[in-house]
Amino acid sequence: MTAERRVKLFKNGRNQAVRIPREFELPGDEAVMRKEGGRLIIEPAQPKSLLSVLATLEPLDEEFPPIPDLPADSVDL
Repeated sequence: MTAERRVKLFKNGRNQAVRIPREFELPGDEAVMRKEGGRLIIEPAQPKSLLSVLATLEPLDEEFPPIPDLPADSVDL
């Protein structure tokens, strides 16, 4: 069963806003909003940190060939 509650809409400058009750509070400080038909859907935004994205990836299950550690090319300064 989906939780449901009537909420208040109000104007914030030229934007319409909604008060989100504590029991529906989203984590973080950003959300993603989309409209599907007559429904407005608000979801927590995924973190933008590269480390958090990398942490969600599955490890590769393959062997890579060794990379030779060649000396650096000389540079004239």
